[in-house]
Amino acid sequence: MTSPKTPSKLEKILAAGHLAVTSECGPPRGSDIAEVEKKANLIKDHVDAINVTDNQTSVTRLCSLAACIKIKQMGLEPVLQMVTRDRNRIALQSDILGAAAFDICTMLCLSGDHQSFGDCATGQNVYDLDSMQLIQTVRHMRDEGKFLGGADIHRPPQMFVGAAANPFADPYEIRVPRLAKKIAAGAEFIQTQCIYNIDKFEDWIRMARERGLTEKVYILAGVTPLKSAGMAKYMKNRVPGMDVPDEVVQRMADTPKEKQAEEGIKICIETIQRLKEVPGVAGFHIMAIEWEEMVPRIVEESGLYPRPAVD
Repeated sequence: MTSPKTPSKLEKILAAGHLAVTSECGPPRGSDIAEVEKKANLIKDHVDAINVTDNQTSVTRLCSLAACIKIKQMGLEPVLQMVTRDRNRIALQSDILGAAAFDICTMLCLSGDHQSFGDCATGQNVYDLDSMQLIQTVRHMRDEGKFLGGADIHRPPQMFVGAAANPFADPYEIRVPRLAKKIAAGAEFIQTQCIYNIDKFEDWIRMARERGLTEKVYILAGVTPLKSAGMAKYMKNRVPGMDVPDEVVQRMADTPKEKQAEEGIKICIETIQRLKEVPGVAGFHIMAIEWEEMVPRIVEESGLYPRPAVD
């Protein structure tokens, strides 16, 4: 028999019907854990949980698990991001147990960017499991209290299990069916790709509602503030699966250079304020890439502050 699952703070916020707010912390390119602490302190009072990325863009960094442990020791709620690119099923299960040993109880299951994007392009990927199989693995370990090999787990991990979704990638027609597969695999919450094409996102979540998917999973809409017109153009033209409409790029380009960062913040706030009213949106995931100091302002001016307290 497995022990009863203790809800994470994020799960409690969502279950209570509040709009959740998460953000993220990219670990450093070194072993100074103080950098993680500094970033977490910038956002801790304005979010319900803090994602820790796992060697994002295939660039080698301090491991997500170590950074999550530090955030947990600060009295905050980390979200362990775990990619299947770098580990086989033995290592994946082992790291899940490592997180559970420190009562880290929220994780996001990802495939991970291909290693050719990063600083070890000739490294070998693993992909023993894909992201959906990782979701199934975590749920199996939690709900059945067993390893994939069939043996019992002493003190199974009690994880609130999340997955990512990209409403914009091609082919667009499979986006909602793919979401449905992740939910069927056991995903309990979803964090989406950065949203700039609001109309397309609203179409995606409408189709998800029509299939009853928003009744089965909590969807957190992803937003990233633009720092410059150059960033907008780069994300539009160079980042796979990103949809940045021409009007957004033009709005940034029409803004004087010294005011572009401010304009990017305004666009982010406007996006949240519009999506707050969209049925099926359960919260927001704010990805302020190396710009964590802007998160409190975005949360406050979007009307998402103060954050609700939960027991």
